[in-house]
Amino acid sequence: MKFYREELWFEVPARRGFINITAEVNRCLSQSGIKEGLCLVNAMHITASVFINDDEGGLHLDYEAWLEKLAPEKPHSQYHHNGGEDNADAHLKRTVMGREVVVAIMVGTRLVHSHSVMMLFCLLKLILRLEIIVVLR
Repeated sequence: MKFYREELWFEVPARRGFINITAEVNRCLSQSGIKEGLCLVNAMHITASVFINDDEGGLHLDYEAWLEKLAPEKPHSQYHHNGGEDNADAHLKRTVMGREVVVAIMVGTRLVHSHSVMMLFCLLKLILRLEIIVVLR
């Protein structure tokens, strides 16, 4: 069994953001030489998410509005977690968005087949550098 692991680091200048990481994950697949198996893409921070959906600006805005309705950032005092921090909302939003994706790798294919459906990374609190782990087996 072949195994490949790579850490990808991203910088997001705002409290929240969406980054299309499809090209980076496909590059990892190419470098791995793995032709069949599974690909795990895992956000290695408790307030970050990896998910697959359309990479479309309007949808990003819809996610922002929907997540803010579910778990508003302010007032910070509404959350028990916010003793010395202000990110309880990010923990709750990450629970809804998910932590990772697992995608099947089949001979001769890329991880994501459609031009509009992309693997997206969502940062839910301000962290300047964030690690994503790509594991191929």
